[in-house]
Amino acid sequence: MGAPSTDKVRNVVLLGHGDAGKTSLAEAMLFMAGQTKRLGSVAEGHSNLDYESEEVRRKITLNLALAPVEHDGVKVNIIDTPGYVDFVGDAVAGMEAAEMALFVVDAVAGPQVQTRALWKLATQMGIAKAVFINRMDKEHADFRAAMDGLAKAFGHRVGAVQIPLGAEEEFRGVIDIIRMKAYHHEGDREQVVEIPADLAPAAEAAREQLCELVAEADDALMEKYLEGERLSQDELEMLLDKAIAQSIFIPVFVGSATTLQGVEDLMDDIVSFFPQPTAHGPLATTDGKQVPFSVDGDVAVHVFKTLSDPYVGRINFVKVVSGTLKPGQELVNSRTGKKERIAHVFRMTGKETVDIDGAPAGDIAVLTKLADTLTNDTLSAKGDIAFAPLPLPDPLYPVAIIAKTKADEDKLGSALKSIVEEDPSLVLKRDDETHQTIIKAYGDAAIDVLINRLHDRFHVEAELEDLRVPYRETIRKSAQAQGRHKKQTGGSGQFADCWLRVEPNHGAGYEFVDEIVGGRISKPFIVAIDKGVQDTMTSGAIAGYPVVDVKVAVYDGSMHAVDSNEMAFKTAARIGFRAAVEKADPVILEPIATLTIEVPDEHAGAVMGDISSLRGRILGMDSSEAGVQVIRAQAPYAEVVHYSPHLRSITSGTGSFALSIDNYEQVPGDIQKKLVEAFQKERAEGH
Repeated sequence: MGAPSTDKVRNVVLLGHGDAGKTSLAEAMLFMAGQTKRLGSVAEGHSNLDYESEEVRRKITLNLALAPVEHDGVKVNIIDTPGYVDFVGDAVAGMEAAEMALFVVDAVAGPQVQTRALWKLATQMGIAKAVFINRMDKEHADFRAAMDGLAKAFGHRVGAVQIPLGAEEEFRGVIDIIRMKAYHHEGDREQVVEIPADLAPAAEAAREQLCELVAEADDALMEKYLEGERLSQDELEMLLDKAIAQSIFIPVFVGSATTLQGVEDLMDDIVSFFPQPTAHGPLATTDGKQVPFSVDGDVAVHVFKTLSDPYVGRINFVKVVSGTLKPGQELVNSRTGKKERIAHVFRMTGKETVDIDGAPAGDIAVLTKLADTLTNDTLSAKGDIAFAPLPLPDPLYPVAIIAKTKADEDKLGSALKSIVEEDPSLVLKRDDETHQTIIKAYGDAAIDVLINRLHDRFHVEAELEDLRVPYRETIRKSAQAQGRHKKQTGGSGQFADCWLRVEPNHGAGYEFVDEIVGGRISKPFIVAIDKGVQDTMTSGAIAGYPVVDVKVAVYDGSMHAVDSNEMAFKTAARIGFRAAVEKADPVILEPIATLTIEVPDEHAGAVMGDISSLRGRILGMDSSEAGVQVIRAQAPYAEVVHYSPHLRSITSGTGSFALSIDNYEQVPGDIQKKLVEAFQKERAEGH
């Protein structure tokens, strides 16, 4: 089922808070379109889309999944995405591939925290939006309250195109405001029923609001409407797709994915009124070019998601931007410059793939067995196009990961590399200073899933260890000491003697001065002293942390004509430097993080109080938009290294932040004492 043409494609990404029913809605559309034989269920563990073992176990969506359906001759690519903030990278990937974001909102809870956050992202990414109020059959379901919540959260452009027939256990269908018909799902199809007399006024009021909102899409029809004339049915339908594509109007649908009420009518409107791929506008490239969606140009596709399957290998999800993607083509990866032969083009539903004969511009397809193609890559006929990467938020939750056993050490690195390559929302680095392997993610749930995937997919046992904070050491006054090394063995001995003076060198880094006169130490040995000091600085003088901002002078010493060598003077320099630093009032410096925190007004006080409890200080506060405060603060990095879940907890998930390390400050005496004692204990134990 490749799309016949670009105008016969609709790309819709399902977004919203976790447990709102996004996957259930996608399953309902698959079932209604005849793509699946039975209605998949997340709760019962037989979802077609949540098929990974971790998803089945947790009963939540962890990965982006495709659910392509054919309805009225149009291919609708439904993109199901996770609703939890720890997996927001896949939601961004889904938005990158879609022209329309359909937000699924619970009829009881209304628009929740992650819905608001994803709405903001969708607006920034420039895609049109719609809402499906789900679970109208649940106890306490309230359509009016949900609509009020949407209007309060997202403004006056939100309007109903369906209203429910009843609620809770009395919910039996929907009234289509566009066509002014009522529908009830029974058996395997939707039946037209009479609009109940008691709901006719509500339906008329909803249609009046609908006409008022969409009329803004056309100046002439807006003037006609303001003069008191009603829009005709043809005029209303003509305006709808334009108003939706331009975000002048945000349609709200209603129903129940598990009972299928309202789903077929939703699919009708997706085909009739949701924007085509050409409505998205051209796609930007890294060099500032614009590539329009067109079947007439050379083939160019953008990889927006990569998976690894233990049997199939690497699976690339691609959006075709220009030309028609077909089996047998040879395309060039702009990142590697290498050619990739396209052996097969697939349609994918959940984990099931089916060969198709091609995919035109605007369509979504799946490629396998490519040699070296990853998320964010561009494949094109000449390799001269590179689409901009996914606009992912920075992951701000770092952890240190180690192998549980010696046998797993060699495998851990390659397994982590493979997972990070397919998921750019994870960042992997080796910290040369703390000698730890660091993974940055969006939260602890993402790390938990990562560790389980290492076990399930790569048979690697891994665990977390305490993240080492990159402290520094320095001195506050000048001091001097002798470094003397003498060793006599049966053969030639070792002898070196040097006097070192250390002094603070604030902000200027390391400086070495040669003050030797009269040739008491020869030049090659002076160089060895400098090297010995620098080697010692990397491992610290009092607590094992690098020494910074120190000026070191060698001003006296002696050497032996036979027993002196460079190694002896390096050793003497280490002894002398440590002895001098111990007398120079050594202190430990801690990294200070600068935070920019965005929170709703009602949480600003709690956040500022919390910063104070973390040894932080408030630098200032501003309003970024109505009801949102931007707090600028500084705090020791050790206190906010895992600030992401902390902020989420104290703001009920509504806060966000950015963090950078800008400077170092002296740690309090009690903390320095603990750090020194911990270092001495480790050294005594031989670690």
